[in-house]
Amino acid sequence: MRITIDATALLLRSAGIKNYTYYLVRSLRELAGEAAVRTFPLNMRLGALDHERSMAGAVATLAGLARLQATNLLGLPPPDWLWPRPDVFHASQLLARRPRRSKLTATLHDLSCWLLPETHTPANVRSARRFAECIVPAAAGLIAISHSTRADAVRLLRIPEENIQVIYQGVAEQFFHVTPESIQTACRRYKLRRPYALFVGTIEPRKNLASLIEAWLALPGELRSEYELIVAGPAGWGEHQLLERLRAGIAGVRYLGYVPESDLPGLTAGATLLAYPSLYEGFGLPVAQAMAAGVPVLTSAVSSLPEVAGDAAVLVDPRSVFELREGLKRLLSSEALRAKLSAQGTERARRFSWQRCARESLEFFERVAGGG
Repeated sequence: MRITIDATALLLRSAGIKNYTYYLVRSLRELAGEAAVRTFPLNMRLGALDHERSMAGAVATLAGLARLQATNLLGLPPPDWLWPRPDVFHASQLLARRPRRSKLTATLHDLSCWLLPETHTPANVRSARRFAECIVPAAAGLIAISHSTRADAVRLLRIPEENIQVIYQGVAEQFFHVTPESIQTACRRYKLRRPYALFVGTIEPRKNLASLIEAWLALPGELRSEYELIVAGPAGWGEHQLLERLRAGIAGVRYLGYVPESDLPGLTAGATLLAYPSLYEGFGLPVAQAMAAGVPVLTSAVSSLPEVAGDAAVLVDPRSVFELREGLKRLLSSEALRAKLSAQGTERARRFSWQRCARESLEFFERVAGGG
């Protein structure tokens, strides 16, 4: 069987979809072989994939291709021109022309553009809805990255439940095996001199960082003097005033900006806790990464986050600053609670492996190709 994965997601600024696409291709090739799993529009070998992923939105080996994101890939050959013809074409973006001679599949990452459109740019909302209108009805099968996402898709897009298979994405192995040297390197690089709570994510309304900071500033003085809140993530949109405050400096809160993925395991593992009060997630990768690294988690009791975290996290209402503050206070004040959640989290995170994701995805593609 031949599979082609749409790798144009590597052009995106969206870290989540880019991460998913990269590791899906990599783990499928490790399982099925490079000849069986190709990428569109050019068949990139793993070395090239590593390079594209590191380019942060600009692709060097596909000169000028970044412009095509805005034109829905109209300048690219249709997938039917691919040779050898794939049995399955897996889409990550809106294709100008869908394949007619290959089975089409796609991954549903989340439905926040339907549930919380105010937390996205109008362009993102339009793009997500066009994807749903054009790709979803034509797909022979769909993957959802959580049961929560599948339930949302069934309810909001009227997709029959049996047409969607839940396949959890994985956590990169380096989060399970962080060395003390990696933690020390991260602490030196970012000048972290005292214990810290960590937030990781794009600075945008859906991540709810403003409420987290408000809750942090409401903590008792003795906790704020012992710990600082570290914010790691690139600027997104819609949070101009918050970014100005972060850059100007907030007492007890430090903004690192974008952190390279190579630094994230050490930075995460060195934290006393991860605080991730997102308003909605299709999966919530930072939560799974922190659990893999043995770091206690405070996260939201909404969307997929309880599904991913299970009983290995403190769950709160993300819209309640009071609950956020109390959750932070519980975790920062109790070493016993942190130790318990650390052990439970590491065990729970093992269910989110890229090897398992690749195996289940390959079985899914084989069923689709066979008409099952």
